[in-house]
Amino acid sequence: MKIGLFYYVVFALFLFSSCSKKASDNKTSATQNYPELKLSKQSATLSTTYPVTLRGKVDVEIRPRVDGFIEAVYIDEGAVVKKGQVLFKINSPSSEQMYLSAKASLNSAQAQLNTSKLDVERIRPLAEKGIVSNVQLQMYENAYQSALASLEQAKATLMQAEATKNWATVTSPVDGIVGTIPFRIGSLVNSTSSLTTVANTSNIYAYFSMNEKVLSEFLNTLDGETQKEKIKNAPELTLRLADGSTYAEKGKLETISGVVNVTTGSANFRAVFPNRQGLLKSGTSGKIDIPRIMDNVLIIPQAATFAQQDKVLTFKVQGDSVVQKNISVIALNDGKNYVVTDGLADGDVIVESGVATLFNGKKIK
Repeated sequence: MKIGLFYYVVFALFLFSSCSKKASDNKTSATQNYPELKLSKQSATLSTTYPVTLRGKVDVEIRPRVDGFIEAVYIDEGAVVKKGQVLFKINSPSSEQMYLSAKASLNSAQAQLNTSKLDVERIRPLAEKGIVSNVQLQMYENAYQSALASLEQAKATLMQAEATKNWATVTSPVDGIVGTIPFRIGSLVNSTSSLTTVANTSNIYAYFSMNEKVLSEFLNTLDGETQKEKIKNAPELTLRLADGSTYAEKGKLETISGVVNVTTGSANFRAVFPNRQGLLKSGTSGKIDIPRIMDNVLIIPQAATFAQQDKVLTFKVQGDSVVQKNISVIALNDGKNYVVTDGLADGDVIVESGVATLFNGKKIK
């Protein structure tokens, strides 16, 4: 009996000790320390990124205007050429034949005109003396006028043939840099063949697009009444190349298309970047960063938030406990902070980190 009483007392003491420890642990847990952050308005810079395609200021595809074989190539890929400089020579027998035929036709028309003129000069005195009728004279005069028109037509045909013959010599229409040359000496080419591309890359155009919703939001952030004024007041742009490096020169927004593409629902933009060193190449790609400065906004660390379904939440401190708050945010480009657009106010205090261990109404120190 005494032994049973002894075990009963030991068990009661153990149970009391466990309960006391649990209560103590709960009390400690309920008043755990958390870092707090008092919010105040400040400025932030957001940057929106768009993929871009780079093109030279002038980007001309060189095609032959006559059919034939490439007889000579006077330039190499990457060469700097001037406007009017000879690039290719094409052997075009058809153009040469057309020229010779036109020249012969001109000679024939000239001879016919000379004959008609002699006929008129021979018949006119006879008509004046009444030896032949005026009708006959009129016929010869009409033949002369017809020969004169034939001569003018032959001259025009010869001019066209000369131009076609000259097209066998392909020249550069602009100053620029020569691109790839897919055809070499002996290659058969025609008007559908692209001999090369000459690009003026002293300035590079960067083309990108925005959907109509983003376009409207973007224009609303710019000063100015008209689109022209807004473009003028647009911030400088940063270009990031395909290897991830940042281009040293800043760019400027130049144009926005006046029509939204009905298929894609987007508007096209063109920005220009100086390319004095020739580092940017026409046909390459990259990404463009458009900065947006936001004044009087609240910035919180991403560590102070957590996601629940499609919502972003944080814990606001009220007295000695926390309240769960649903907020709207925009991520900053540093990957560490958010700009709060709704849900919090200036002067609010939030838990800065450790939110994974919190719950609505939990007491904290």
